[in-house]
Amino acid sequence: MVEPYMAIALQTRMWDDWRKNLDHIRKVMGTAIGLTSLEYPVKLVALAEGAIQGFGATGPGPLPVVEIPGEQTDIIGEMAKTFNVYIIAELFCVKELEFEDRLFNAAFIVNPKGQIIYKRYKMQLEYMAESWTTSLHDVWDAWVEKKGATLDSLYPVAETDIGKIGCMICMEGGYPEISRGLALNGAEVIYRATYHEPFVGDGTWELQNRAHALFNTCYVIAPNNGVYEGKAMSEKGPFDITGGNSMIVDFKGKIIHKVSAGTDTYAAGLIDIEALRRHRTSVMGIGNFLKDLRTEAYKIIYQQPIYPKNTRLTGPAPPDRWLANQKEAYKKSVDTLLNRRIYIKPSEKE
Repeated sequence: MVEPYMAIALQTRMWDDWRKNLDHIRKVMGTAIGLTSLEYPVKLVALAEGAIQGFGATGPGPLPVVEIPGEQTDIIGEMAKTFNVYIIAELFCVKELEFEDRLFNAAFIVNPKGQIIYKRYKMQLEYMAESWTTSLHDVWDAWVEKKGATLDSLYPVAETDIGKIGCMICMEGGYPEISRGLALNGAEVIYRATYHEPFVGDGTWELQNRAHALFNTCYVIAPNNGVYEGKAMSEKGPFDITGGNSMIVDFKGKIIHKVSAGTDTYAAGLIDIEALRRHRTSVMGIGNFLKDLRTEAYKIIYQQPIYPKNTRLTGPAPPDRWLANQKEAYKKSVDTLLNRRIYIKPSEKE
């Protein structure tokens, strides 16, 4: 029996200083938990992508290589013990020991005992992230050889006493496959962190989060960032590049709580895992979409590859060259879709 509990999507300002960020997160988290636990106990807190390191971490200069476990996760672990909550967070530039010359973007979960119980690497990357991070697909053959091509190796889910939790990060929210992989591995709560403008204010962020929840009968906890206080993007000072709008969505795709501010704040919502489980096992119609997936009919959709695998499997990969390679790879993928007449070129004006 999983008792109902409150979850928090924590939205915080960022600096180009991970120690300062974590100190700030601790203070804001304490306030948010104190206010929210007036009704039900808070058992889950989610931080946005970049909340720990700031966006300047991936700017010009040496990359801030980190490890999981490491200094940052140790501090998060202490917070989890102090507040007796699960914490979901993210780190850039994570070194994977089996791929020492490649860096990854990772989501991780720490339990109330301060232990890391989950780690997943980002699969879908935004173009600008290609200069410093690697997708599992970029080293696909090596990954499959070392880790396997299974749901647990690609779409892992943490089984906890507050439900089964899976994670996706930022750009991955634009692809239905990521959340579906997590859901078909049992996820009941999906963490989806961060998007930037103009795709927050125009409704894309909300649309994606609600769709992931509805199509997979999952809760979605979606923390976005507060104002960026670093100088990697603005010499003048604070710059709200994400637009905030952190939210929590229920398993029917309805927003439980959304905040519109772009500064320090949070969205909080009641998570009722038993209600979700009753819905999944009793609703035979609309709103319970995994039960009648006709999987054999869908395999054909992905039989032909589109984006090339193994683009960073071997050889040196300096950041400037990675971006050049990425542009070329995107162009080839578009050409592939044109050649298959999936895409059609727009009419040219005379």
